Amino acid sequence: MNNYPKIAIIYLSFHSDPYIEDMVSAMKKITYPKDKLELVIVDNPHPKYGSSVKFLEQNVMTFSGKEICHTTILPQRENSGFSGGNNVGVKWAIDNNFDYVYFHNNDGFLSANALEPIVEEMEKDKKIGQAQSLLMLYPETDLINSTGNSFHYLGFGFCADYRHKLSEKKLEKVTDIAYASGAGTLMRVDLLEKLGLWGEDFFMYHEDLEYSFRMRVAGYRVVLVSNSVFFHKYQFSRSIEKFYFMDRNRHAVMLMYFRIPTLIILAPMGIVLELAMLLFATKNGWLNQKIKVYSYWSKVSNWKKWLKKRKKIQKMRKVKDRDLLKWASSEIKFQESSMDSWVLKYIGNPLMKIYFAVVKVIIFW
Repeated sequence: MNNYPKIAIIYLSFHSDPYIEDMVSAMKKITYPKDKLELVIVDNPHPKYGSSVKFLEQNVMTFSGKEICHTTILPQRENSGFSGGNNVGVKWAIDNNFDYVYFHNNDGFLSANALEPIVEEMEKDKKIGQAQSLLMLYPETDLINSTGNSFHYLGFGFCADYRHKLSEKKLEKVTDIAYASGAGTLMRVDLLEKLGLWGEDFFMYHEDLEYSFRMRVAGYRVVLVSNSVFFHKYQFSRSIEKFYFMDRNRHAVMLMYFRIPTLIILAPMGIVLELAMLLFATKNGWLNQKIKVYSYWSKVSNWKKWLKKRKKIQKMRKVKDRDLLKWASSEIKFQESSMDSWVLKYIGNPLMKIYFAVVKVIIFW
């Protein structure tokens, strides 16, 4: 690659980040030209402990422009979540004429030569709107975190090939995927200007699913570039906060993207799943979070907010529901065995698989 595009690497910091040392160490080894990179750290202040700017100045800025690429810290007054924080970095990249942004999860780090292959593929094919690195677990570096994320037809997202051995997988150099994980993904700045920033109303979870859908309905490809590697200290959390946002936001994505006839056809299985989730939430002590989701969707103001987004998306779409659903999974696969159940495995998933087979025949729009 003769002409290296400018990349802003966006990193969200959150109170004396315990992962900073690994990130800085990895940035020192990056082979991409440092004068074409900018590490953009967005400080999302902790609600209890406040800003981490002093910590960042001591642990990152001392290396800026020397052992690592030039670094910019963007302190925020309040925590605007994953999507809002990333948008701060994107706006900076737009204002400073960068070509790409790489969304870099704070709990991971890039391999030394991760950027060259992913940029090369996007430069070769302008229809690639978003490219995800191969996410590998750390320190279990022989195990996969994500080869691109999977989307269940009722709105759930989960990592594809989670904890599979890389040696047992045959990955193409470039593969179209259902959606790209926000943990390690490269996006074009001009498309972020054209299609809009990340959905801040999501706050966290499923905003990456939504943006990959946005890319696809606008006619762009979403791919995995397997020789670009990002190591991820991934931990599947049972946080009740995570349960709320994941459950609330999956409904938002469905509402934004699928046509009314599609939502009606999916509704019967959706109701069955809701009943199952009520039992699941009750069993795991999350019933109050499930009720919180229902409370959110009971408010007319929230419906108006998401229906406004829906109107905008429906105007830009160039693909059918049928084309979106061809990327969907017919089964829900939990990321940890401790979260699995025999009911889901032997009743829920087989039932959802049969239902989806029928749905795919019916939906022609």
